[in-house]
Amino acid sequence: MITRKTPEQIALMRRAGRVVAEMHEECRKVARPGATTLDVDRVAREVIERRGARSNFLGYHGFPAVICSSPNDVIVHGIPSADVVLAEGDILSIDCGAIIEGWHADAAVTVPIGAIDAESQRLLDVTEASLWAAIEQVVEGRRLGDIGAAVEGLAEAAGFTVVREYVGHGIGTAMHEEPQVPNYGPAGRGMKLKEGLVLAIEPMVNAGGPETETLADGWTVVTRDGRRSAHFEHTIAVTEHGPEVLTLP
Repeated sequence: MITRKTPEQIALMRRAGRVVAEMHEECRKVARPGATTLDVDRVAREVIERRGARSNFLGYHGFPAVICSSPNDVIVHGIPSADVVLAEGDILSIDCGAIIEGWHADAAVTVPIGAIDAESQRLLDVTEASLWAAIEQVVEGRRLGDIGAAVEGLAEAAGFTVVREYVGHGIGTAMHEEPQVPNYGPAGRGMKLKEGLVLAIEPMVNAGGPETETLADGWTVVTRDGRRSAHFEHTIAVTEHGPEVLTLP
């Protein structure tokens, strides 16, 4: 069921979103060469506890961590580990969420580990730009397909590909609500966006082909060709004044 949120409910999601933004800010500080992805998760846990929030990732279908930490060719759902040591030149997707008084927020960012090569930086820049192009479509009267078309058009024009098996989603009292929000497809199709709708838009863009594989742990999703992938996400509300990004500091 698709639900529209009241201004009061969106205010609670905004509070949760600020916790998520702080988690990203603190995770960026520790995501350096020599750190482990478990170190990054530990910092995120500290923010959650300090802000009196709850994690919507920890325990979700048995997921064992507060963040998904996805380096290099890992697209999404990487499990933090003391055995995964970050190295100069890596890229790392950090995906996390928070709950305040039962209301969720969810966001992801992909960060460079030290100095990275020009093509990896271009992948990050294009993926983030595709997210903002999509956010510009989150306006009353536009259609769901306009969001995916914005992502796909920008990413593919840059020579990259868009992951199709994993998509964005509605969000509210659950982390994953209807509708699904693909990062591809024709503009002008799908449901009309209305005030109060809140979406988590999350482009996943690959340097190589769009094909994916899931590893034996049942969580970690990688690019089939071993090339790098970037992932950016925000939680956005449709308001009378246009899109409001709830997961900014």
